[in-house]
Parts: sequence; C-alpha cells; structure tokens
Amino acid sequence: MDDPAEQLDCYLVGGAVRDALLGLTTRDRDWVVVGSSPEEMLTLGFQPVGQDFPVFLHPQTHEEYALARRERKVSPGYRGFAIDASSHVTLEEDLARRDLTINAMARAHDGRLIDPWRGATDIEQRRLRHVSASFADDPVRILRVARFAARYAGLGFTVAEETMALMRAMAIGGEIDALVAERVWQEIKNALSEDHPRRFFETLSECQALHRLLPELDLLATDHDSDEVLNSVPCTRALKALDKSAALSKDPRIRFAALVHGLGDTDPAPLNPLTNRPTPRARFLLQALCDRLRVPKHYRQLATMVATGIGPMAQLKNLPPQHILSLLQSIDAFRKPDQISDFACVCQAALLAQDYSDEEVTGTCEQLQRCFEAARNIEISDLATNDCPGEEIRTVVAERRVDAIALTLQRHA
Repeated sequence: MDDPAEQLDCYLVGGAVRDALLGLTTRDRDWVVVGSSPEEMLTLGFQPVGQDFPVFLHPQTHEEYALARRERKVSPGYRGFAIDASSHVTLEEDLARRDLTINAMARAHDGRLIDPWRGATDIEQRRLRHVSASFADDPVRILRVARFAARYAGLGFTVAEETMALMRAMAIGGEIDALVAERVWQEIKNALSEDHPRRFFETLSECQALHRLLPELDLLATDHDSDEVLNSVPCTRALKALDKSAALSKDPRIRFAALVHGLGDTDPAPLNPLTNRPTPRARFLLQALCDRLRVPKHYRQLATMVATGIGPMAQLKNLPPQHILSLLQSIDAFRKPDQISDFACVCQAALLAQDYSDEEVTGTCEQLQRCFEAARNIEISDLATNDCPGEEIRTVVAERRVDAIALTLQRHA
C-alpha cells in the first residue's frame, strides 16, 4: 500500500529529532505538513483528531501529522491564541512558535536537519533556551521548561540565564496566574515521572513561580510566624523525601505523597504518634493544595494516609499494640492490603529524609508488615456461629487483632 505521506511536504519534528541528537530513543514521532489543507489530508485518508488546530492521524502508522501553523496572542492565558494553519505557513514559521530551541528543529525525509535557532548547538552545550520573545505569551511554557530541566538534569542540562530571566518576569507579572488547575496538575504529574523530579520544583522556585502555583510548598521553608515567602526555597526535607522516593519507585503517586508528607511542619518529627493524626496546619495545607489543583482521588488518598501515618511510623517500635492497629485501620489495610506496600514505600522515603538509618527504616517497615499479617490472620470462624451482634463481633475482632500484634511484638523484641 502506498504511503499517503509521500504526497505531502512533511517533516519530522519535536521530541523525535531532539532525542535522536541526544542519543535517546523515543516512542512517538510527530510530523509537520507544509503547504497542505484539511481537505487534502482527508482526501489522502488521514483521520482528523485536532480540536484547537488541524491534526491528523496517518491511516497506516497512526502517527500525528499537524498542518504547519502560526500563533498570535489575542487574550491572556494559555488558550488566548489565534491560529493560522493556512497552506502558505512555512516550516520556519511553525518552528518559530515553539518553546525551546531544542524542540524547534525538524528533519527532512532526506535526513537534512532544519535548525533555524541553533537547537543542536544548545543540545551540545546542554542548555535549555527559549526560541523568541513569544515564549512569554504562553505561561504553560514555564512549567514545560521546569519539566525538561527535571528530565535532562542527569545529562547536565541547565536553564539559560536569559530564559530564566524571562520566566521570572512572567511569574512576577502574573501571567502564570491564568493557568487552569487541570493543566498545572498535568505538568506536575508528568514532572513527578521524570528522572530528577526535584529539579522541576527547584526551577519553579528559582523563577519565583513556585509561590504562585504551590504556595504550600513554598511555606515549607518559611518560619510559621513569617509572611515572607516570595523568595523562599522549598523545604530541604520535602525535596529530600522526593529524591528518596524517586530512588525507590517510579510511581508518581508515591513521589507526590513523599513530597507533601510534611506540609506546614518544620519539626523533623512533627506528628504525635499517639494521636495518629497530622497537625491541623498539615491537614489544611494538604487539603488546600489538592482541592485547588483538583488532584485525583487516588493521589490524594495516599498522600493523606501518609500525612496521617508518618508520625506513628516514626515511633512504631515504641507504640502499644492498640495504636499499631489504629495505624493499620487508618490506611484501610484489612480491606485493601495492597495499599500497605505503597504506604510503606512513601514512609520509607520520608523517614530516610529525616535521617533515620537504612536499618531503622527497613526494620520499621518489616515490623508493620509482620503486625499486619498477624492481625489479618486471626481466627474468627467461631464468631459466625455464635450469632453475635455486629458491634460485638467488631469488638472481639479488634481485641484479637491487638493480642496478635502484641504476641508478634514479643516474638521480635
């Protein structure tokens, strides 16, 4: 079957070109089509998928082919653009609208590199640099630069001074305030999946965007009685916990919970292990962050469980059996036993960030698992045959679980 793309003037663009120059592999390939129209694309069998501008799927490869376009800022916010995707838009004009020089390159079918803004040089120099002043038209680009900083930190990439200055001016000017919650969260979630997620938050702090987007994190480094947050740096312990979690798991849920586990608390052991509750300040800040960014339920639940349970975990070896049972109940361990591993992983990262030793942390996690197994495996078959009321059964089950936990603690004392 003939390839309909052969009838078009099209170029490989974006991440596929960038990553090839970096020696990396990429799964997705995107194409720009010059001098065509939606009608021609449909005639050739391409399937339309774009909502805001003309994008089509190749009928055989299902790769994305977008008509070359220009963008013009007409109103505030990241959606305030007028799009021109007519057939006279050139490849260079399409590349000019892109955020960073390393993303503004194209590769022709004959292998020729089209690089009007020296993206290849910036790759060699490990530099993230904006293409033009139009970068300031789209506040999402601040988040994207921070995410690329997190992705390529291991390769030595840094943000160019002039780009950082522009991002700072955008943040201070308030353009970033126009971002909708869903888009901010999407970029945060993506950044949490990168190899060095802490660089995302550090970059936002450096350009003074963090206190506008995530004031709860900015407050971590600020004294509780101080109103000065504009130039604060994220709490070392929070970022250290994020680092530890990134070494333990690639799951962005675990990394998020580690990052926010101690919101509002500057004491290394802020929670009362016997009350089994986070401080009111921590609860308020975590809820405020999740509500404002519309954080998905499964992220919020794990973060809340850790905020509730990190205090008891820090003192697990000293807790009485009934408080260990309360901890297991607070993470819904008996109904959802799979949650224990995620909870323990986040707590492991958080405790390591508080300078507990590897041996202490490993012992704590193993003890929690032993106590859970003992409590889960109690004998309850006799209760079903004694026609006991439900409340009495629950009381007896709890008593037996406490006894089982106590016996386990004695055996491993």
